[in-house]
Amino acid sequence: ADEFGMIFAYDAGRPDTADALAERLVEDMGQRLEVAGAVIHTGASIGIARIDAGCETIEKLMRRADIAMFASKNAGRNRYHWFDESMERELNMRNAIESGMRDGIPLGQFVPYYEQQIDLATGKLHGFEMLARWEHPTRGLIPPDIFIPITEEIDLIGEVSESLMRLAFEDAKTWDPKLTLSINVSPVQLRDPWFSQKLLRMLVESGFPAARLDIEITESCLHQNFSTVRTVMGSLKNQGIHLTLDDFGTGYSSLAQLRSLPFDRLKIDRSFVAELTRDQTNSKIVEAIISLARGLGLPITVEGIENAQVLDELRKMGDLVGQGYFYGRPENAAETSARLAHKKLLATSTVIRQVIKRDPAAELRASLAPPPLDRKAS
Repeated sequence: ADEFGMIFAYDAGRPDTADALAERLVEDMGQRLEVAGAVIHTGASIGIARIDAGCETIEKLMRRADIAMFASKNAGRNRYHWFDESMERELNMRNAIESGMRDGIPLGQFVPYYEQQIDLATGKLHGFEMLARWEHPTRGLIPPDIFIPITEEIDLIGEVSESLMRLAFEDAKTWDPKLTLSINVSPVQLRDPWFSQKLLRMLVESGFPAARLDIEITESCLHQNFSTVRTVMGSLKNQGIHLTLDDFGTGYSSLAQLRSLPFDRLKIDRSFVAELTRDQTNSKIVEAIISLARGLGLPITVEGIENAQVLDELRKMGDLVGQGYFYGRPENAAETSARLAHKKLLATSTVIRQVIKRDPAAELRASLAPPPLDRKAS
């Protein structure tokens, strides 16, 4: 196909001769070609391995060169890498993660965690953002930055995301109806023209109201299959779902896109917020984004609030919703439910179910209690 191998001897004290050959191959393979009047651009990603202690067979030599070649591809292509053992360890870890994910999805190991979103002016709870976590039986809690990129590469992101959404909708139904649920979707999902229909089906099956759901879309999504993304967004909007432009300021979206797409909210990326009190440039950028959003009539969420000093600066900038570790770490469903019960922010029926669960006699007392007085009759 498009992979080729070569084997040659060189002086063990002069590995630079192999480097020189690899550099020449990358350069020559990158030359512009004209074939039958068409211009063809080619390139080469090269992996180099050598026979030494621990690698005494041709089969192992080829495997190591192959691993190094993929390291060259992942680093940006048109370059070469020598094999080192860390590459093999990373590959083995990746294979273990991939295998574990395929087993973990049907076993329910992927669970939603919830991060509070707070009205900065009043301090009241506005809602939660759902975050994916993998509760691995031996490795413990695995954060999304490790497994999400792999799920996207091996086309498991839709399956993982849908299982998490179903759990989140059931959890959020037990919250006070005023609280919102925000869910970040992958660019891969937005390229699926049936995504909005799948989401609507999940909402109908769970009975969770679309008006309480906020789908967060990163700026980078807008540069990939824009027409499909716009169609999917329009369909979500027609269902009553709110749309937030996530990580604003990092993805180079244009004003024309902001004006033409049906966003309901902007979310300022944490990279601008974390250094707010130490970098005047970031402060000016945040103020400019807030001014732009107000001009477009869009409310704003800021993420990455880590301390009281940043919170004080943001409060000076107007009515905002914020989230970050200053308000606490993301919590699982049980911890979130306990927090809401303490704040009396669970749906009434949920409170009754929890009381009955704690005290089985409560159901009997409730059934024997006299009916409420009819104030009009009295």
